[in-house]
Amino acid sequence: MLKFLGELEKVKGFFQLLLTHRMGVMGLSIFGGFAVIALFAPFLHTVDPSKTGAIENILLPPCHQFWLGTDDLGRDIWSQVIYGSRVSLTIGFLTATLAVFVGSLVGLMAGFYGGRIGEVLMRIVDFFMMLPQLPLMIALAAVLGPSIRNIIFVVSLVSWPTTARIVRSQVLSLKERAFVDASICIGASDRLLMFGEIMPNVVPLMLAQAVVMVAWAVGSEAVLSFLGLGDPMTLSWGMTLHFAFESGVMARTLWWLMPPIISIAVLILGFSFLGTAVSDVLKPGYREMWGL
Repeated sequence: MLKFLGELEKVKGFFQLLLTHRMGVMGLSIFGGFAVIALFAPFLHTVDPSKTGAIENILLPPCHQFWLGTDDLGRDIWSQVIYGSRVSLTIGFLTATLAVFVGSLVGLMAGFYGGRIGEVLMRIVDFFMMLPQLPLMIALAAVLGPSIRNIIFVVSLVSWPTTARIVRSQVLSLKERAFVDASICIGASDRLLMFGEIMPNVVPLMLAQAVVMVAWAVGSEAVLSFLGLGDPMTLSWGMTLHFAFESGVMARTLWWLMPPIISIAVLILGFSFLGTAVSDVLKPGYREMWGL
């Protein structure tokens, strides 16, 4: 119980520090705004984003009835943008969770065991990092077929090696510390050393990587969907841009084009701010630097 309360105090202290960072406040504000929009989407003057409208409502510019206009099927652009935030955030968080989990596990094992095991694991990491990411994602998404699940898998597959290399570097440093030697002296097993002693000290680094991965996943999903490799039954921001491009009237309907582009850019910028703030806050001496 005392250990749990101690961890809660650490989490509370972390967010208190994050709120002293200007970029952290901006990033949390942007993320919080999109989270509220995604959560309360049905109450924000929205309709079914996939529901086609009447002929007279096709390609309408913004008006009192359709705040952001309509597309070539008479569908409400405002609703597509609002519900698209759900898709982007879901893909972002699931992809980041999967990529950071796999990358951290590989990096932890490679750094802790070293030797032949570490060499084999790092050669696998080097192989994936050597491959061009965008062509690989396009090829895999085309082979696996259009679905949200496949996009999460594809983006995670090309993202985890970065986390693995970063975590391995940290583990190589941590396993030489005195507290690890002390645990070895009292007979701690490899499992306890990795997950009980070393991993808790790597969690802050994993958190920072996860924030960056969310931004990367949101942008990657938008690119793949724009290229027609997303799920056509799910109106994400990328699919909205894809349909605008396919319509052939994209240049004349900026009200259709700009909302998803601005949403993608702002959300990525918010997580970039948040990632920078998390990295700064987790640096040793941050509290003393600002007299906190």
